Amino acid sequence: MRTEALARLAEERVDHRFKGLPPDADGLTVGELAAQRRNLFRAADGFATPVLALSAERLEHNLALMEAYAARHGLAFAPHGKTSMAPQLFHRQLEHGAWGITLAVPHQVRVAREFGVRRIFLANELVDAAALRWIAAELAADPEFRFVAYVDSVRGVELMDAALKGCARPVDVVVELGAGDGARTGVRTEADARAVAEAVGRASGTLRLVGVAGYEGEVPQPDPERVRAYLRRLVALAAGLDRAGLFKGAQEIVVSAGGSGWFDSVAEVFAEIPELSAPVLKLLRSGAYVSHDDGHYRRITPFARVPEEGALEPAFRLWAQVVSRPTPEQAFANAGKRDAAYDLDLPAAQVVRRGEVERPADGITVTALSDQHAWLRTEPGADVEVGDWIGLGLSHPCTSFDKWQLIPVAEADGTVVDFIRTYF
Repeated sequence: MRTEALARLAEERVDHRFKGLPPDADGLTVGELAAQRRNLFRAADGFATPVLALSAERLEHNLALMEAYAARHGLAFAPHGKTSMAPQLFHRQLEHGAWGITLAVPHQVRVAREFGVRRIFLANELVDAAALRWIAAELAADPEFRFVAYVDSVRGVELMDAALKGCARPVDVVVELGAGDGARTGVRTEADARAVAEAVGRASGTLRLVGVAGYEGEVPQPDPERVRAYLRRLVALAAGLDRAGLFKGAQEIVVSAGGSGWFDSVAEVFAEIPELSAPVLKLLRSGAYVSHDDGHYRRITPFARVPEEGALEPAFRLWAQVVSRPTPEQAFANAGKRDAAYDLDLPAAQVVRRGEVERPADGITVTALSDQHAWLRTEPGADVEVGDWIGLGLSHPCTSFDKWQLIPVAEADGTVVDFIRTYF
């Protein structure tokens, strides 16, 4: 990665754009504020609620765990960057052995390239002519840049070919196999996949077929058997296209899958990939692991099925302040839809802080969110007062990251040691 671009992040000035940061830090650079090692919970240090924080220790744990998991199962790893859109985290993922970064749309690719990511897997169809011309220019300017994108239709291949006429290097593509009827993108049949692959072969030097890919998280009514059956279709498709000679010119054959819910099945089935005409890049793309969560991904993580492999830890906590206690059964905190992910689950009340004392949020439940308020149901005996800080666990990392442009990274005692900049 471009270390100078990362270094410039520390030179950005703190001001009103960034939620939750101390007002008296205005004018400091991000690096200067981090060097002060202020504490989230010390009133004199000035952090204001609502404020989202990442756990420094849990973040490092999750990065190391997935690095070890991928290595243990012989998988290359291209974590999905759309989860965080944070170049600092891309850098740490690459430091932890990632092959590259997966992305979804051209804007995200531009962010990654600005910070020097050299290998990008675009897990989406790309038929926008302007974006394709920009990709071609990036490939021409940087011989070390590797870019791979989905294709799933003959029409899409034709549009790509037309946009890329005269390009210096072909764009590598993989045929996307859909996960079943009613699933998202991807060809529905092996015959359709063969037709798309042959269309790539007819493209006049603009495209090169290098593999197959899919997303097992879209398997209808998924269970281990259905997911493995789909992944075996994907592997069989790779083998069939290889036998037909459709990967000619590929130095390695890419077989890619893997969201955050079934990567254990991906590891199992990809271990069965037969020898092909070129080395196989078994590419896993899970992204939510970087922060994990306290809701959806905690429920679906494969580590619950294979606990001997380890456990991810939720790294996000949103701190809000109780601003109203109108009845014994109800309280309100000052964080809402503008601050907390709520598309999969409501936040979960975890702890209450009063001064320096932190205790479990027993008897407190988030029942709804307004734009700037969390509705709290308080059971008899729940000890919560106006002025208390309440720590909320969140569900769905992707939606948590995109609500915050600058996120404090805090150690267990609340000491802030870094700030993560996001680009959504």
